[in-house]
Amino acid sequence: MSLARTLWTANADLTAAALAHPFVRGIADGSLPEELFAGYVAQDAFFLEAFARGYALGVARSPDRAGLDAFADLLQGVREELRLHAGYAARWGIDLAGVVPVPATLAYTDFLLATASLGDVGVLCAAMTPCMRLYAHLGAAVAAGAADRYREWVDAYSTPEFEGLAGTLEGLLDRYAGDTVAVREAYRRAMRLEVAFFDAALAASAPMRPEWAPRQ
Repeated sequence: MSLARTLWTANADLTAAALAHPFVRGIADGSLPEELFAGYVAQDAFFLEAFARGYALGVARSPDRAGLDAFADLLQGVREELRLHAGYAARWGIDLAGVVPVPATLAYTDFLLATASLGDVGVLCAAMTPCMRLYAHLGAAVAAGAADRYREWVDAYSTPEFEGLAGTLEGLLDRYAGDTVAVREAYRRAMRLEVAFFDAALAASAPMRPEWAPRQ
């Protein structure tokens, strides 16, 4: 079994927690209030900018041409996600330039950027792979019965193209990482931070600036 598959299997408890999360279920069945989804979009856009920087550092630190090309392709994929978020923002009046990150978002972005700056490329891949693999899994898992309300989100993460990007990052993980304590810890921490991100998105107490709310 590849290292990427081994780590995914080892974290099946967190995968199940994410799929069963009320926030994800609310997206799938359309019951999630739009103001909570708008707040999530704002936080996720902030996160994705840090994720893009992580890929950019992967480009800079790649030990070979194959890695350089793969990280560049992955960076382009994040740019497509950011365009999706910009579309939400335009329709709902979300000020992406004025996002104030909540603690769960900062915990995740700080972890990614510190790992990208200080860890080796294999550990960087371990820190970034869970986001891609988890979202591909969630999109595929809820696609068949998803309601129309958030169908654009579901469709974005259930495409063969997004699955291909997740597979590309897993290939980099297998190429550059060894089965070490640091790699396992980075992967699991990222999975925990994914679930915490959904917790924060659902929390009624999560800060939300008025301009994040959808236009009536």
